[in-house]
Amino acid sequence: MPNFCAAPNCTRKSTQSDLAFFRFPRDPARCQKWVENCRRADLEDKTPDQLNKHYRLCAKHFETSMICRTSPYRTVLRDNAIPTIFDLTSHLNNPHSRHRKRIKELSEDEIRTLKQKKIDETSEQEQKHKEINNSNAQNPSAEEGGEEQDEDILPLTLEEKENKEYLKSLFEILILMGKQNIPLDGHEADEIPEGLFTPDNFQALLECRINSGEEVLRKRFETTAVNTLFCSKTQQKQMLEICESCIREETLREVRDSHFFSIITDDVVDIAGEEHLPVLVRFVDESHNLREEFVGFLPYEGDAEILAMKFHTMITEKWGLNMEYCRGQAYIVSSGFSSKMKVVASRLLEKYPQAIYTLCSSCALNMWLAKSVPVTGVSVALGTIEEVCSFFHRSPQLLLELDSVISVLFQNNEERGKELKEICHSQWTGRHDAFEILVDLLQALVLCLDGINSDTNIRWNNCIAGRAFVLCSAVTDFDFIVTIVVLKNVLSFTRAFGKNLQGQTSDVFFAASSLTAVLHSLNEVMENIEVYHEFWFEEATNLAAKLDIQMKLPGKFRRAQQGDLEAQPTSESYYKEALSVPTVEHIIQELKDIFSEQHLKALKCLSLVPSVMGQLKFNTSEEHHADMYRSDLPNPDTLSAELHCWRIKWKHRGKDIELPSTIYEALHLPDIKFFPNVYALLKVLCILPVMKVENERYENGRKRLKAYLRNTLTGQRSSNLALLHINFDIKHDLDLMVDTYIKLYTTKSQLPTDNSETIQNT
Repeated sequence: MPNFCAAPNCTRKSTQSDLAFFRFPRDPARCQKWVENCRRADLEDKTPDQLNKHYRLCAKHFETSMICRTSPYRTVLRDNAIPTIFDLTSHLNNPHSRHRKRIKELSEDEIRTLKQKKIDETSEQEQKHKEINNSNAQNPSAEEGGEEQDEDILPLTLEEKENKEYLKSLFEILILMGKQNIPLDGHEADEIPEGLFTPDNFQALLECRINSGEEVLRKRFETTAVNTLFCSKTQQKQMLEICESCIREETLREVRDSHFFSIITDDVVDIAGEEHLPVLVRFVDESHNLREEFVGFLPYEGDAEILAMKFHTMITEKWGLNMEYCRGQAYIVSSGFSSKMKVVASRLLEKYPQAIYTLCSSCALNMWLAKSVPVTGVSVALGTIEEVCSFFHRSPQLLLELDSVISVLFQNNEERGKELKEICHSQWTGRHDAFEILVDLLQALVLCLDGINSDTNIRWNNCIAGRAFVLCSAVTDFDFIVTIVVLKNVLSFTRAFGKNLQGQTSDVFFAASSLTAVLHSLNEVMENIEVYHEFWFEEATNLAAKLDIQMKLPGKFRRAQQGDLEAQPTSESYYKEALSVPTVEHIIQELKDIFSEQHLKALKCLSLVPSVMGQLKFNTSEEHHADMYRSDLPNPDTLSAELHCWRIKWKHRGKDIELPSTIYEALHLPDIKFFPNVYALLKVLCILPVMKVENERYENGRKRLKAYLRNTLTGQRSSNLALLHINFDIKHDLDLMVDTYIKLYTTKSQLPTDNSETIQNT
């Protein structure tokens, strides 16, 4: 959408001019001065936040000295910039014209006050200049300090220009390496033969550019020794941190402009030997598109309280996001980490009650619940399932081998066999019905793994055969069999509910109403756990007998009970107390925690979507559920009337007009601007992590993160380069990066030279 200048008698807009347009400042004092100078009475009753969000002034209304052009496409105002250039008289030539931006007529008293104010400001400035001149005369060193303060507006010397061009070349190489996912080091240190220098990737690219005729680099290094590194590891790290910060800031600026956002973390990953949490943000951009962007890694801490504190500090202090605008939080973690992330969620909720703790749309509810179960056997089983799936996806030949085994086993049910083969070629471990699939596939998996391990034709190498033996031993363990059967049966009660949560908007809305029935069923299971467990254990023993697996207690438990014959329980009673009871209890509690009263209220607000309204015969009550977001609305007093108009609009629509079925479609309606409260509510609902990203092109952050982790060796991963690679399409400002580096790490007299910033490697 184009930006229009808010100044009176100014008709400029961003689509017709290359001029920069600036938002009104959020600082109340500065914003008040902008409004006073604009002389528009209709702006006086608006808050700084409203002015910042909806109004702009073009660059023509500022003195040239107030504007800084940091790069060809980045123009910013100085911190103290005040607009002073306005046309307040041209409308008088045509008194009969209608003006959207009416100029406030000043009384004689107001005119006298303004004149006196200008006189006072002028005298203050003169007094300041006198004081500065006097202090400079008395203290020459102070004058030098004053010159340093104004050095940013002084022309650069030839040496400074060359240094800037040199640094720009270094930044260009680093950004190229990040975007192309090229590690800085091209080899391991212990691989280099003693006495032989092999350049790393960064230095090799530098040499390539020098040899290609880049004059700036050639001049810099023409006197450098052959065996000298052109850029030290310390300098590379500093420059990478600046690249990461500048590119992240481009995304965070859009998040701040959008106001509301949600925080999502993905599973813990290994970055060069250290555990990190990937962090993503959700927000609606100025084009009304829901986006999910990767913004960085957080070092993972073993202590949950320390992790919560560092997580909050990073988001608020390092990244500069205001958590008061956070409306959702979700954490996708593997077994063993969920309890710690739950502490993080609780601490954030204590400080920011509107940051609702929800499920993430990219994770199936059943898998999320299974990963959170605090039973060791469940964690082991989930890890085994992932390893089995990864093993068969190592090569097409392994999948074909599994297909042939499935075809033999399902000769009498070819349709089911075909379905299972298609499932095996996908990442089936993330499905809602993953445990049902595993139970059906288990015999085929065991036979296939056993066949690979004992193959007499030597079709598989030792590595694959050895891995198949280990996995076959794991899936034929009785503890594994009981665990997957119990999980299959317990999570069957939540499967349909979870599937609806990842469905269409109407499915999510009606799922919120079905939670009570799900909890009722699980509570009934808990009350009759002995009966249910008896059936589950019988199913597990039958499956084990089918695969010729011996029924036995876990080895760790048997060793602990040696010599205590009286206390030894039966296998059935052991698994009831150690597996079934804690699993059912945990899932009931987890559902209550994740679907809190606030979360359910938010989902009930989805009746704002016209297709849901239609299914409810337009008999909806969004206002009651929307109370929790009342402070987020631009005009809360008119909410009731606006909702009535919104319902009437769709109830009496034309026959050829279809009801929008998603929030995405509703946000892109041409007349949504006439319903500001509805727009604000839809925007907040849209960013809740439980809601699906309708347009896949705006979910690239997570996909690129997965691709980076899949394609990059653990030892070559870098949190800085990862951000550059994942966000390769974000504009980067080289001039800003260079200026930031000079400001942070160098002085005018101490820019990097070929002696001060190099390392000998002889």
